[in-house]
Amino acid sequence: MHEQNAEYVTNGPMTEVDVLNKASEILETKFLKGEGFTSPSAAKDFLRYKLAHQKREVFAILLMDSQHRLIEYKELFFGTINAAPVYPREVMKEVLQQNAAAVILAHNHPSGVTEPSEADKRVTTRIKDALNHIDVPVLDHIVVGQDTVSFAERGLL
Repeated sequence: MHEQNAEYVTNGPMTEVDVLNKASEILETKFLKGEGFTSPSAAKDFLRYKLAHQKREVFAILLMDSQHRLIEYKELFFGTINAAPVYPREVMKEVLQQNAAAVILAHNHPSGVTEPSEADKRVTTRIKDALNHIDVPVLDHIVVGQDTVSFAERGLL
């Protein structure tokens, strides 16, 4: 696990995307090593680094164990600037392959507007219903743009 005040050295100049990628790697290591996603803010911080810089819509899942520690972050579907096809069957397949006990759904809005669309709400319900059959809860669905929106915080789950 990285220490609170660990130092990092680069071999040269880094772009903004390089910095964000490195930050997300540090956060991923932190959550893979035992710190669980115990609040929407922890997941929102992690996902902001993973998805905010994407130029097209990306749908991802956080696969977690029963203590809400990260098993794997996986980007599953890639779309255009304003939509990505999402298939609940593929989400379920990943959950079963990783033996996940819980998931957090996430996607970005490249436009920067984070207000969940009706399509976002429908796909969340479809995935939640599918995973309910195998007793795997969807803890949240986070939309990343200029800000982040948590379905759990808004009572949309």
